[in-house]
Amino acid sequence: QVQLQESGPGLVKPSQTLSLTCTVSGGSITTSYYYWSWIRQPPGKGLEGMGVIAYSGSTYYSPSLKSRNSISRDTSKNQFTLQLSSVTAEDTAVDYCAREKIVGANYCVDSGGEGTLVTVSA
Repeated sequence: QVQLQESGPGLVKPSQTLSLTCTVSGGSITTSYYYWSWIRQPPGKGLEGMGVIAYSGSTYYSPSLKSRNSISRDTSKNQFTLQLSSVTAEDTAVDYCAREKIVGANYCVDSGGEGTLVTVSA
């Protein structure tokens, strides 16, 4: 059974770059046809997809983040990393990493981490 674990700083200052890493065990991030994503939930708001890195290494980003984010991977460590630049208080959220697969015409999450709270504050 695949397991995902987020790691990163709990507190980031405004204008800095947030970096979060997801460590995957029980399955390879290069296995076809899985997609590895970052999802966040700001306080009092719904879930928001931030971006995805595919088993092939291709990436897809949410346009709502206005090119502030990037996702990379280290296949030797079975990890993928989110970087979000120029953070503001609006980026305060619980961030989750997840595994998705395509079911019909939709991406569906079939495994996810427990989430990590990231607070943006001076």
